[in-house]
Amino acid sequence: MTSPSPLRVRFAPSPTGKLHVGGARTALFNWAFARRHGGTFLLRIEDTDRERSKPEYERAILEGLSWLGIQWDEGPDVGGPYGPYRQMERSAQHVAAARELEAKGAAYRCFCTTERLDALREAQAAKREKPGYDGLCRAIPRAEAERRVAAGEPAVLRFRVPEGHTQFVDLIRGDVTFQNAEVDDWVMVRTDGAPTYNFVVVCDDSAMAITHVLRGEEHLTNTPKQVLLYHALGYQVPRFGHFPLMLGTDGKKLSKRTGDTALEDYRDKGFPKEAVLNFLCLQGWALDGKTEVFGVEDLVANFDPTQVSKAGSIFDIQKFLWLSGEYIRRDSLESVADHCAPHVVAKGWLSASELQSKREWYLAAVATEKERIHTYAELAERIAYLFAPDDALVFDDKAEANGRKQLGDGNLVKGYVAWLTPQLAKGVEAAALRDATKAWMAERGAKFPALFQPLRCALTGEAGGPDLFDVMALLGPERTLARIESGIRRLSAPATTGTTP
Repeated sequence: MTSPSPLRVRFAPSPTGKLHVGGARTALFNWAFARRHGGTFLLRIEDTDRERSKPEYERAILEGLSWLGIQWDEGPDVGGPYGPYRQMERSAQHVAAARELEAKGAAYRCFCTTERLDALREAQAAKREKPGYDGLCRAIPRAEAERRVAAGEPAVLRFRVPEGHTQFVDLIRGDVTFQNAEVDDWVMVRTDGAPTYNFVVVCDDSAMAITHVLRGEEHLTNTPKQVLLYHALGYQVPRFGHFPLMLGTDGKKLSKRTGDTALEDYRDKGFPKEAVLNFLCLQGWALDGKTEVFGVEDLVANFDPTQVSKAGSIFDIQKFLWLSGEYIRRDSLESVADHCAPHVVAKGWLSASELQSKREWYLAAVATEKERIHTYAELAERIAYLFAPDDALVFDDKAEANGRKQLGDGNLVKGYVAWLTPQLAKGVEAAALRDATKAWMAERGAKFPALFQPLRCALTGEAGGPDLFDVMALLGPERTLARIESGIRRLSAPATTGTTP
């Protein structure tokens, strides 16, 4: 699509909680749109909710965006020609705009008490009417309103919605029309002087020369209020576009019931940054309808808000995990090992210095799982067996059942241990030991499950996993023999209800 120049877009989160993945997608799409067209992407903190806004949430938002690689051209930390970039620091401009609207008659003082408004809503609900303000204070002369305010009577400032309809072209949804009769005379400024979102967002977007407002679908019903306010103030109306909701697999708005909603949860769980970016791109947009694994450079080169879907996007965690695993498999062993290391340290398996001193061994351990894991954190879970006591390894129920079933009288495994002991005395070279073991079994006409399933349970405690000879190499000769001997003993003993020795 063609865009006016200079194009200016913004991401304007409220620092009232962690950065939502939906907010991260909004920021990503705005950033990509600006980068594609040589425009400006700015970050503005909308902190008008005084009670819930917290500095730590603002920091988390900035850190989350930075982790993704989304850099803003203007913002609270980098400044810019249209600052300040925190809404509460722009109060003087908001007050001036409110006075202008009141002077024009486009806004009026409302003295209705909370009790009256509650009673009004209850009466409307009883009649099954749409709740809304009934305009009682619309006709109060301005002079009388000023006198009452000067006398200390609490009042809000409401926008006077005109008759008619409000129409705008949404870049994603096309022509949108709202009947003004369906729009409340909404509150612009509260009794304590605090401005509301719909008021300040228009003031700030206009003052910052925003050309396109691209945001989530939940803001669509706010748009007619804002368009009317732009007209009342004589401001240029920006282009609007509303991204579809992100839905859980249950088809409802994404919530904790169907997956984590905060960006940092996925970062902390070890999803590769590139996979997170890729997955967010797929939430309502597609590169070409068939390519699912692609980089952010492809997004920048091709993103067009008019190509974003109107329908809600499904936040499918299984697809997310698959995509994450794809990035891990395509990465180098050394890079994956480095990204997994903090999670291994956090589990307490090894310290950072021990990981460094045992680098070759650690790389070999990562290599056994690199094709299987879906997140960096998953590695620490999958190699936990390497750090368990050799005589107290916890057996998975399925692994123990398989091991007991295949062990039989135990003679095959015992014979293998007798053969294996001198082999291990020479050291463990996985490929050679694998070939020698297969030859040993062929000589006896033995079936692989009869040996390998008891061995797998004894060595790893799991029913599946990496190649057993790679496991032996990681454990070393002494621990390999100790685990097999302990495992035979436990699998030969009568079964108990637990899986621990």
